[in-house]
Amino acid sequence: MGRTALVVGATGIGGSYVARQLVASGWRVYGLARRPSGEPGNVTPVAADLLDMESLEVALGGVEPTHVFITTWMRQATEAENIRVNAAMVRNLLAALASKKTLRHVALVTGLKHYLGPFEAYAQSGTLPDTPLRETQPRLPEENFYYAQEDEVYAAAERDRFTWTIHRPHTIIGMAVGNAMNLGTTLAVYASICKETGRVFQFPGSEAQWNGLSDVTDARMLASQLLWAADTDAARNEAFNIVNGDVFRWSWLWARLAEWFGVQAMGFSGSIQPLETAMKNDHEVWREIAQRHGLVEADLDRLASPWHTDLDLGRPLEVMTDMAKSRKLGFTAYQATDESFFNLFSQLRAARLIP
Repeated sequence: MGRTALVVGATGIGGSYVARQLVASGWRVYGLARRPSGEPGNVTPVAADLLDMESLEVALGGVEPTHVFITTWMRQATEAENIRVNAAMVRNLLAALASKKTLRHVALVTGLKHYLGPFEAYAQSGTLPDTPLRETQPRLPEENFYYAQEDEVYAAAERDRFTWTIHRPHTIIGMAVGNAMNLGTTLAVYASICKETGRVFQFPGSEAQWNGLSDVTDARMLASQLLWAADTDAARNEAFNIVNGDVFRWSWLWARLAEWFGVQAMGFSGSIQPLETAMKNDHEVWREIAQRHGLVEADLDRLASPWHTDLDLGRPLEVMTDMAKSRKLGFTAYQATDESFFNLFSQLRAARLIP
């Protein structure tokens, strides 16, 4: 049977990569976004607001997907608002597709806040999970918009008789502009500012993160698992962690990142040094750098998300993720993490997003 994908969030850090891999694998691909622009080649753009049912139904009128990949969310001021808005986005989307007799499978991308808690209670004492994180660990007692999104998928799957998978990446490393959680590009911009201004490349996080084991998710790995799950019967109606498959310590990786940019690395200094504080006055600095080097994006906020990098690197525990569940079912892809960062940096430079 022919396969038609609807990638929701096709311009984002995860969605753009899965859209590319789907196209390369011969799928017909539609890419849904509020303001479609910059979709990968051969992706048909669909402009729709997931919070506006009328516009959503109109936009999806001629789209008959066999598979839906939900890779987007909207950050709100409180977790209660995160739950209300992001659950509604999933609920509205699946309601608009309820009449489509072609729909066979829905994949939802969430993340490790499933185990670590929402932004308002992120990795706080009393709720710290055992690591490595495993899919069998129960939900935390706190309200969490990832749980609300999952529950919307489960309810619609029971109603409309499609299968589902849930995918939980760690920090995603990949190229996207305007993404709300982009550690790789944030560090690239920070290192570029350090080089241009002569500042040291200071590790901003905690001692636990500096010395402990960690992992990340290359966006290509996430896309590979999404495609694997779409084609694997044994993966149906399951949740999967997805990371690169290696582990590292920031005490090892930080110097390697600094070397790539030719800046002086400074490790954990005895206390957390928030990147959001370090970069709060850098908007004009970045505009000057962009003008001097002919960069295509002079708005620092479109590239860097230091608040999220601080959240990741400031955690009071080491965080790594168990991949045994999908490995046992046949997902064997692997990616070296230092090469994930170096590949991203090269892409950013080639696209004239960093000098």
